[in-house]
Amino acid sequence: MGKIVVYGYGNPGRQDDGLGPAMARRIGESGISGVETDSNYQLNIEDAAFIADADCVVFVDASLAGDGPFDFVEIGPSEEITFTTHSVSPQSVLALCQDLFGRNVRAYLMGIRGYAWDFAEGLSPDAEKNLDAAHDYLRSFINDLSAGIDPDRAITLH
Repeated sequence: MGKIVVYGYGNPGRQDDGLGPAMARRIGESGISGVETDSNYQLNIEDAAFIADADCVVFVDASLAGDGPFDFVEIGPSEEITFTTHSVSPQSVLALCQDLFGRNVRAYLMGIRGYAWDFAEGLSPDAEKNLDAAHDYLRSFINDLSAGIDPDRAITLH
């Protein structure tokens, strides 16, 4: 496996909405060879250019749903590219990557369960625990990819 991108998105100024950027920061600080990270408040159409030279991308966001610490599913490009001035879906970013750059990047979406969404910085204690569990899983997943183990797996912990 070549380049792997971990892209976290969300607003760290809204407590647990910052789970995506927190994951990108943790993975980036791990210094795993072949892994690049980025984060932003939301996905943008320009992100298609960033992931176009990757072999795999993992989008990470906070999730309102689920009883478990996180969900992890493989996703593909959207049949319809949609965006507003406030949001672009990961599937639309993949479709733009395919349409503009001719690249079909293998992609996953990790939703980490959050609980608090007020205007404040810092994760809630329960979200911090979920981030720990999600980080352990993602590190293992990236290690498997790097070792050539088929990443054809998904996990849903509701």
